[in-house]
Amino acid sequence: MPSLLSNLKSAREYLTPTLKSSAFLTRGVLTPEEFVKAGDELVYKCPTWTWEGGDPSKRKAHLPPDKQFLMTRNVPCTERVSSLENVVAVSHSEGASADGGGGDDDDDGDWLVSQVLSAEEKKKHDEKELEDEFDILDDEGEVVAEKKLAAMTLGDAAAGGEAGKESNTKSDADVAAATDDAGDDDEYADMDDFEDDDIMEDEAAVTSPAVTADATTSTNDDILKVRTYDLSITYDKYYQTPRIWLMGYADDGSSRPLTGDEMMQDVISDYAHRTVTIENHPHVHGPHASIHPCQHGAVMKTIVRNLTKDQAEGEESGPTVEVYLFIFLKFVSSMIPTISYDFTMDVSASTKK
Repeated sequence: MPSLLSNLKSAREYLTPTLKSSAFLTRGVLTPEEFVKAGDELVYKCPTWTWEGGDPSKRKAHLPPDKQFLMTRNVPCTERVSSLENVVAVSHSEGASADGGGGDDDDDGDWLVSQVLSAEEKKKHDEKELEDEFDILDDEGEVVAEKKLAAMTLGDAAAGGEAGKESNTKSDADVAAATDDAGDDDEYADMDDFEDDDIMEDEAAVTSPAVTADATTSTNDDILKVRTYDLSITYDKYYQTPRIWLMGYADDGSSRPLTGDEMMQDVISDYAHRTVTIENHPHVHGPHASIHPCQHGAVMKTIVRNLTKDQAEGEESGPTVEVYLFIFLKFVSSMIPTISYDFTMDVSASTKK
């Protein structure tokens, strides 16, 4: 089935005329020349990305032979996306509640995803909830206010400090006396005793290699084994936008390619098997997970427009074609948040229309 779909889409792309004039600002799409220019900037700023020529028999005439697609390899994926999906960002949910759970719907199709919390953010959120859930009571069973609690804490610390000073004075005298006694006993200690002890320790280290082996095994067990991904970016002539492809590998050290269902574990569930599907790569052998580009142009147009507006208010020039792939990789990361690929630049832009 993926092969049939890929063949039909290849034929459709082949028959589509190549975009000649720039429509980056007006439609959020690229010409092949602009794709190459944006790719050159990505490779320059992020050396983990490289240009690839691919199979000569599958090369596209509208792209240079040595710049058919972009590739980054061995990208770590430390956890399954389900660990993030179970917590929706508090600010997002509280904002929706404050607005009555409604508001104007953005016409972005099935693309944008609700904000999710990272593992660190989730931990902080859980700790705050725990603190809010349990109140500290005084001797009369009333809730202690924060300022009162701080005053009580300082008072206890001061009282403890006075008691500690008296105790430390006595302890110092006792320690000094004990030290003098010990000094008298050990003044004429036999150095041969220390030498013999060292020899016995050296012999024990030589005759027990099993300890070293156990330590090595323990160290290897502490190494975090993670899935890795090869990511590539091609130019889709039909949609006139970049397209992301993913090939994952198991975390057991065997370099076994992940199945389609396994790769979908690293995709936000709203998009798995819908926006993200399994298809044959146009240049690399074998089926890959691919993010469908049907909404790429519309979303990129919205982001670029908002960036242009924000920068115009700050008297700065708007975004150029060179930063297209940085913006593109930024919003794609909302669909595959646990795959830690590099796009270096900190891109912040609204998708609100």
